[in-house]
Amino acid sequence: MSNGLYVSMAGAAARSEQLDAISDNLANVQTPGFRSTKVAFQSFLASPGVTDKVFPAAVSSGLDMTPGQQVVTDSPMDVVPDGMTFMAVGQSNGAVAYTRNGALQVINNTLVSGGLPVIDVTGKPIAIPPDGEPRLDPDGSVFVGDQIVGRIATFELTGNIQRLGATLYAPGPGGAATPTAEPVLAVGELEMGSPLEASIGMITAQRSYDMSIKALETYRSLDLKAVEIGRVR
Repeated sequence: MSNGLYVSMAGAAARSEQLDAISDNLANVQTPGFRSTKVAFQSFLASPGVTDKVFPAAVSSGLDMTPGQQVVTDSPMDVVPDGMTFMAVGQSNGAVAYTRNGALQVINNTLVSGGLPVIDVTGKPIAIPPDGEPRLDPDGSVFVGDQIVGRIATFELTGNIQRLGATLYAPGPGGAATPTAEPVLAVGELEMGSPLEASIGMITAQRSYDMSIKALETYRSLDLKAVEIGRVR
C-alpha cells in the first residue's frame, strides 16, 4: 500500500500549497489593485518505466491578471487605470514599479500610491503645493485649483509579470512596460477582488485536501492491518 501512501501525501502537499496561495488571495481581496496568485499543478511518474502510479505536485505559481470589480467610492482621490494599464511609482531604491492601487493620497507634498510617489509622464514624482487639494481628471491630469501640477503616467505590462509586493508589479524576463499614449482613469472608483470567487476557490481546494488526507489515512489503516495479519501467521 506504500505507493498509495506516497500518492496521497503528494496530493495533500500540493493542495496545501494551493490553500496557502488562496488564503493570501482571500486576505487581500479588498486591497485595491491586488492580483491573485494561481497555483499550477503537474503529474509525475513514480519512476522511469512505471506508468500506473502518478504523483501530483504544485510546480509553479502565476498571477491572475483578470480585471477586478470596479467599486464606486465617489472619492476624488480614488482612480482605476483603464483596461490593463498600470500607474508607475518610484521605489526607495530608485527603481520603478507598477501598480493599479488607485487609492491615492498626499504625503509630504507628494502624490502617492501605497506610500510610494506616483510618477508623472515626465518621469518625476508629482509634487503637490502645501495646503493644496488635488483634483484628478480622467486623462490623468492632476489639478490644484486651476493649475495643472502633473499628469499621471500609465503603462501597459505585457509578457512575463512579476509581483514585487501586495500591489506592486514589474516586467519579468521577457516582459515589457510600454507607456500608453493617452492615460485614461476612472475617477471615484477602486478596483477590488471578488470575495465570492476567492471563497469558492478556498472551499474547493479544502475539499480536495481533505480527500487526500482521508485517502492517506485509509492506506495507512490498510497497511497496519496487513502488518497485523502477517504477525498472526
